[in-house]
Amino acid sequence: MIDLYLAAAEGAEPHNPIIPLWQEIVVGSVAFAVLCFVLIKFVFPQMEKTFQARVDAIEGGLKRAETAQAEANQLLEQYKTQLAEARTEAARIRDEARADAEGIRQDVLAKAREESDRIIAAGNEQLAAQRESIVRELRSEVGTLAVDLAGKIVGEALADEARTRGTVERFINDLDSAGRR
Repeated sequence: MIDLYLAAAEGAEPHNPIIPLWQEIVVGSVAFAVLCFVLIKFVFPQMEKTFQARVDAIEGGLKRAETAQAEANQLLEQYKTQLAEARTEAARIRDEARADAEGIRQDVLAKAREESDRIIAAGNEQLAAQRESIVRELRSEVGTLAVDLAGKIVGEALADEARTRGTVERFINDLDSAGRR
């Protein structure tokens, strides 16, 4: 407004405020050029460096993350493979242990059967020996009793030992053959 009063006082035409003065356009253009120069020369390169550093950091971080993910996947696969191998080995060891246990069980059973058979055979032999011993004792006693009894029945003593023995043997053989029928 002061310009309007000054212009009116000098006798010049009043200036339209919508259209700028040429001096303002020149000063504004020079200031804009200086500002653009400073921005292009100093600010934009610094911003570009900052943006490039950020891009590199992000891309590097992504690459590192991808590399770490790949390593993790590889380690996971190795772990799974080792786990599968360990399970297979454990199953094989368990099967071997079962087979060994079954073999040991069969060996123990076979040894027990052999020992049982041996004990039974020894018992049978002992029984047979005792039976023979008892039969011998009974023969002599039965023979003596039979001869004494026969002597009492006949009324005379059967002193002839050979005849007595023959009679006793015949009597016992008759008893044995009668018992086997």
